[in-house]
Amino acid sequence: MKITFLGSGNIAQAIMKGLIANGISVSQITAADPNKAAKDQTGKLGVNITADNQAAVEWADVIVISVKPNVVTEITREIADIINEKLVISVAAGITCQTLQDSLGSTAHVIRCMPNTPAQIQSGITGLFATSIISAEEQKVAEQILGAVGKYIWVKEETELHAVTAISGSGPAYFFYIIEALQKAATQLGLSEDLARLLVIETAIGASKMTLAEETKTAEQLRREVTSPGGTTAAAINILEEGDLVGLMSRAVCSANARSIELAQDIS
Repeated sequence: MKITFLGSGNIAQAIMKGLIANGISVSQITAADPNKAAKDQTGKLGVNITADNQAAVEWADVIVISVKPNVVTEITREIADIINEKLVISVAAGITCQTLQDSLGSTAHVIRCMPNTPAQIQSGITGLFATSIISAEEQKVAEQILGAVGKYIWVKEETELHAVTAISGSGPAYFFYIIEALQKAATQLGLSEDLARLLVIETAIGASKMTLAEETKTAEQLRREVTSPGGTTAAAINILEEGDLVGLMSRAVCSANARSIELAQDIS
């Protein structure tokens, strides 16, 4: 399988690194990008480098569109005459399958996906949506490519990708924000910044692993188990409940979801 990436930014490079780590030969990967700095950076991976989009598409079996949303249509129109029935996977935020098919042709084989930034360390999760023309074999190809940077899920409706964006696409920032806040609180209690960082990050990792490992228990159950009545944890949780953390988080995620819809409408 020969894979061409149209655009070689952070996510594209992350996927390339994941594919290489999973045994895909660098000779099977081409990155097409007009930007010299991007080409120089991607070239360090050992993959094929070019500025010729059409040549890169003609060479490949699978095309991954990983350019900024505002240039997607320009790129797709450039390759429309040579795409034929090759699989096209788009990681461009907000660009709908309909928009892609309008410029590539109505019979284009399109899969749209929404990865998140932990993909850069092969710990991401990607939401995938397949158009009706996509075969089971093509879905497996997409799983192999995006699975190289973490886990993946399939959504039945393309509109669900807005929710995926609000939860996992923007989600790392929510957790970074919580980690940031806990670290600041720790230093206010007199701990050094280094110690605060270590305590908070290791606690976050441990809690995440425990939530994942305890398949029969919800996060709520685990939280209640560690919250002894009248104890220190209960004192902290009471403050969070007074501030309506659950409602605040719900409003934040709904705002991200609404903004994702707005951006998609602006692009289209």
